[in-house]
Amino acid sequence: MRRPRSRLWYEGLENTPHRVYLRAIGFTGDDFQKPLIAVVAAWSEAGPCNFNVLPGSLRVKEGVRSAGGVPLTVPTIVVNDGINMGTPGMRYSLISRELIADTIEAQVASHGFDGWVGIGGCDKTQPGIMMAMARLDLASVYIYGGTAEHGEVDGEAVTVQTAFEAVGAYLRGLISERELARIENAAMPTPGTCQGLFTANTMAILAEALGLSPLGSASPPATSSERARELARAGALVVGLVDSGLTPRKILSYEAFHNAIVTLMAISGSTNAVLHLLALAREAGVKLTLDDFDEASRKVPVIAALAPAGKYTMVDLHNVGGAPIILRKLLDRGLLYGEALTVEGVEIGKLLSRWEPRTDYKILYDFYKPYKPYAGIRILRGSLAPRGAVMKIGASGILTFRGSAKVFNSEEEAFKAIEKGSVEEGDVVVVRYVGPKGAPGMPEMLKITAAIVGAGLGEKVALITDGRFSGATRGIMVGHVAPEAAVGGPIALVEDGDEIVIDGEKGRLDALLDEDELAGRRDKWSPPPLPPKGLLRKYAKLVTQADEGAVTQ
Repeated sequence: MRRPRSRLWYEGLENTPHRVYLRAIGFTGDDFQKPLIAVVAAWSEAGPCNFNVLPGSLRVKEGVRSAGGVPLTVPTIVVNDGINMGTPGMRYSLISRELIADTIEAQVASHGFDGWVGIGGCDKTQPGIMMAMARLDLASVYIYGGTAEHGEVDGEAVTVQTAFEAVGAYLRGLISERELARIENAAMPTPGTCQGLFTANTMAILAEALGLSPLGSASPPATSSERARELARAGALVVGLVDSGLTPRKILSYEAFHNAIVTLMAISGSTNAVLHLLALAREAGVKLTLDDFDEASRKVPVIAALAPAGKYTMVDLHNVGGAPIILRKLLDRGLLYGEALTVEGVEIGKLLSRWEPRTDYKILYDFYKPYKPYAGIRILRGSLAPRGAVMKIGASGILTFRGSAKVFNSEEEAFKAIEKGSVEEGDVVVVRYVGPKGAPGMPEMLKITAAIVGAGLGEKVALITDGRFSGATRGIMVGHVAPEAAVGGPIALVEDGDEIVIDGEKGRLDALLDEDELAGRRDKWSPPPLPPKGLLRKYAKLVTQADEGAVTQ
């Protein structure tokens, strides 16, 4: 079998000392003749989302061995988004995407691996792994660790989203402390990622659409026997990729990214996917801009009733056939490039022929009778976002909103105002200085958005921010505003009482202010200081704006 890299490290008399190190951990003579495969485990016990990844890596290793390779597990870091929502720790979430890609590059490139499998879970582990796949361009497969099961209270499904929104309901006196405790105890009964179509499950589905994961591998629950089989399949698959020479950049064509974008729109997936696809395209050398998302958003309706746009979870989707059913619908509609390659070595169109189209008008809908007549995401531009902003509309169904600004320079300030009842119907909550450079780290605003929805204001109050949203977000939400406040973007100049117009139909985001007023405010503006030291300072100096994927360069 081919060993394109490991032989440079371990073959020949001159590499005798190198072999000594591996013999010390149990290698025998035959092992040095086999492809050396890294099993990159994004594992942590600091939360449920990646809790099962290390045991899952054992299944991947079984698959590698069955196909004739030799697997070695190497770790990468995890920041659990859900546990960090609304805390200073959330600043490290997006930063961790870059660190994950960098640490994988360092480990895989420096140890002579012929190929590798990355196992992800929580939100940033997945794009971080995929970015490393494109950067290294070695035989590699991405495989998901799997979603958690949803819980139940009084016969109704409950998820992590339910818990976040229940806090807002409790603060407004809409539910009791006992009811809140029941939700807390039921919302996440197993390890795995957050249950709805939030960022983790969105990215797992998009990995299939991109061709980086085997079809059908996104939806099996984390604790199921089907998940174990998918993990083993990925291990066997990568050994074949080493032999065939198929690498990620041969898969990650513009057509593959197009397939992912239309899938994102059709499932009303997380707005974080916009950032991650832009960042991944940059690593793959593919030109991708917000215009590509805007174009897709105007021709693809939502055809899946998955939370938060609907009420169903990833497990529910799995039970009706998983992501390939949605991809097959897109293919039959002429919205997918069927000739795009996949890690299975076969064009995605040919693979999808194995799945029969299915519609139940409960979870899965058709294009002639969609769940929502518009895409789940819109791109906005205007006086408040000259370089772009991302609007999530799949859940609220509201495309336009006009109101008076209530401005906050941090998430905590905004949450306290909502907690006190100071945010009222008709307000446009503006949360700024939480962008890539400003926070730094572009934290998610789920604590605020969930509080707004929980307080019964989800369709009566809008939120605009240069930060991000969790995939669990619903309501009238505009994020990723670029340029951000920290670099002097127009959002830095907004004041309380300014009239703000959000128009998803026309793709506009504007503050109704004349140029003289804006110029006067700009003269008084000064940039905020950078963090004094450490990782946050390094990141703030290197990171690009949201419309470029918020990558470090």
